[in-house]
Amino acid sequence: MDTLWGRSELLDEVQRRIEADGVRFINLQFTDIVGLVKSVTIPAEQLPEVVERGHWFDGSAIEGFARVAEADMYLVPDLSTYAVIPWMRGETATARLICWVFTPAGEPFPGDPRYVLLRAVKAARELGFEYRTAPEVEFFLFRREDSGQVAPLPHDQASYFDFTTDLAIQVRHEMVRTLQKMDIPVEASHHELAAGQHELDLAMTQAITSADQTVTLRYVLKAVAQAHNLHVTFMPKPIQGTYGSGMHIHQGLFDVETGRNLFADPTDEYGLSEVGRYFVAGQLYHARAITAVTSPLVNSYKRLASGFEAPAHISWARINSAALIRVPRLAADQAGRTRVEIRSPDPACNPYLAFAVLLWAGLDGIRRKLPLPEPVEENLYQMDVTELKRRNIGLLPMSLAEALDALEQDPVIIEALGAPVFERFVEAKRLEWAGYRDQVTPWELTRYLEAY
Repeated sequence: MDTLWGRSELLDEVQRRIEADGVRFINLQFTDIVGLVKSVTIPAEQLPEVVERGHWFDGSAIEGFARVAEADMYLVPDLSTYAVIPWMRGETATARLICWVFTPAGEPFPGDPRYVLLRAVKAARELGFEYRTAPEVEFFLFRREDSGQVAPLPHDQASYFDFTTDLAIQVRHEMVRTLQKMDIPVEASHHELAAGQHELDLAMTQAITSADQTVTLRYVLKAVAQAHNLHVTFMPKPIQGTYGSGMHIHQGLFDVETGRNLFADPTDEYGLSEVGRYFVAGQLYHARAITAVTSPLVNSYKRLASGFEAPAHISWARINSAALIRVPRLAADQAGRTRVEIRSPDPACNPYLAFAVLLWAGLDGIRRKLPLPEPVEENLYQMDVTELKRRNIGLLPMSLAEALDALEQDPVIIEALGAPVFERFVEAKRLEWAGYRDQVTPWELTRYLEAY
């Protein structure tokens, strides 16, 4: 347990690093239920006591975390997550540690999103699997007006993979360097399809580490952009009539003992093993419920319904860019590196919860040996309703409300989240939907005000 929670054996090493790095303060970080980073700062010399006794806080003040009657809880830092914050050096040099959340009884708090993912990871390990992920995070860079307000005007006019020499590429390179300083490996960065849109691809690693890196990436990118008087947004669809921002997630299952890729089968047409087929089938089966977690905003469904290469249909393929799940083609010498890419998630999701429900759905497919439908490489947007029904191709939810309905009807995904997170997540998102539903939008005024 001490090793799992990072209590004792790493402390001496971390203290040596704190002294070498000249760190004066430690940010104890965790995320709320919607994935926003929460933090409390302690002087560096307080770390041994916090590791021993935890740092207490009021959970009732955190979004969706706990009710007043369950308020008291404490943080225990995972010492393996130590990293100096690159833009906070000098006299106020600060490092961060990501924390586990505990109840007063000394038990892991079931409402902690990181613990939700740990439960899923442990369930996979009991079956002999290690789950690894590699997110591709898309985002927009916007200017700030003189008033300080964020303007929905893209910083540049480039397109997919374009080479540019303007400020945007300099900022993107600085983002990559900053992440590297925090020991977060970036495999690639490039301009995306829409003007002002960019992507950073993280390396595949164990799921909890991958989720930690994704959460860190979001505030690192915002900090770097802010230093250039720019604003990064992970809003899925900030501009009408163009591409939205997704967070495609590459996934792999590996043998716990040998590290062998369990998705790979060089003899299969798609390079996909029987285990891999069951895993994909599970995610397709639970796709509608999963979407509430992986596409968690009202705005998420503006992206999924747009047709700009965002998936709307529940299908899988190799080269079909409209498919929900792809098994990317590999070179002949990479036959053992099969991975499964799901394309519906967006960068506003809580990665701990997203990875947890994706893994749980895949494991359900493996346990039940769910049959995998035939792949669909044809253009899905050109199929009419009759053809979709004939081929048994379902649709993803078209709104947050519809996705929440699907989630409430899926006991497997509810189990993945656990009762506390499920209840508070649905409660928070129902309130979000109600607030959106009550709005009278400019579109409605333009269309109806004078016509009726």
